[in-house]
Amino acid sequence: MLELTNEQRQAIREHPGRPVRVVDPQSKEAFVLVPEAVFEKLREGFYDDSPWTDEEMDLLLQEDADALGWEGMDAYQDDKP
Repeated sequence: MLELTNEQRQAIREHPGRPVRVVDPQSKEAFVLVPEAVFEKLREGFYDDSPWTDEEMDLLLQEDADALGWEGMDAYQDDKP
């Protein structure tokens, strides 16, 4: 776990309960610091870490096949031995 810098701690104090945006100076990628309680509420509503169902796996497989332009594996199957 990372520890807050003094600058981050000050920004959190100035805006209690609100997200604090930070930027990686090398990559210029933006991040948002939120209180853990807020993160957990967001995760509960949007993040599902349960195992994928067979139906979800089939849908992902079909999406990949469609993205690659395949018409399904049937086109490559030879019914004759």
